[in-house]
Amino acid sequence: MLNFNWGKRTYLMGVLNVTPDSFSDGGEFNKPLSALNQALALAAGGADIIDVGGQSTRPGAEQISVEEELERVLSVIKIIRPKIDIPISVDTTSSIVADRAVNAGADIVNDISGGTFDSSMFSTVASLNVPLILMHIRGNPQTMQQMTDYQDVIEEISNFLLQQITYAVAAGIKREKIIIDPGIGFAKNLEQNLEILRRLTELKKLNCPILVGPSRKSFIGSILNQPNPKARVWGTAAASCAAILNGADIIRVHDVEQMRDVSMVADAIKRPHQSN
Repeated sequence: MLNFNWGKRTYLMGVLNVTPDSFSDGGEFNKPLSALNQALALAAGGADIIDVGGQSTRPGAEQISVEEELERVLSVIKIIRPKIDIPISVDTTSSIVADRAVNAGADIVNDISGGTFDSSMFSTVASLNVPLILMHIRGNPQTMQQMTDYQDVIEEISNFLLQQITYAVAAGIKREKIIIDPGIGFAKNLEQNLEILRRLTELKKLNCPILVGPSRKSFIGSILNQPNPKARVWGTAAASCAAILNGADIIRVHDVEQMRDVSMVADAIKRPHQSN
């Protein structure tokens, strides 16, 4: 199922928030049947991965209990796993949720804390022997937007990710199973998010596939003066295209069908000798 040929094309991760309070679609898919219908729609639209998250990570989001996160995530993974044949990732910072989700059928762990919130995350993922996505963040969703003071945003992201890759490998995770994410919108302001997209190529030196998640983010809303996240699809398209042209291997998006077209054209420009 996990058959990624890095560099051949851009892969699309479709967002499936099973939360009542996510910033753009909170409450829409937090029942198993509605989540299943959305997962099927994402897969039909061209998603290569479905990313299931039970804990909102929007700025200011309240932390829920592990029990509540498990209840949200496991019920959805169990109902969608038999129905879709593409990888499922679990968006969690909890090693307990990661372990239970993989045992329920998830294939990838997506940790927005880069392994910093739960000291057992690396050893757990090593024992599960699944890919791990490490994202850059400062603080947590309650505090991160007060922590945007960087001397050099890309250098500091790179240093953090290199440190976390080193810890992950030391814990037994195979390096080829690590994917990195610069964390657009997480402890970053408008200009820093744009700088990440401009300088994304610099993260290639870490020798890991790069995931970028620009979808419907507030920096796009600021540029467009668009308060409605769902009306940011074309801004997301522009940011996704920039990310692909600067080296992104995976784009994490809500609007999969539209971004499939964007990624196909961007790939044709970026990778003229490759084919889908």
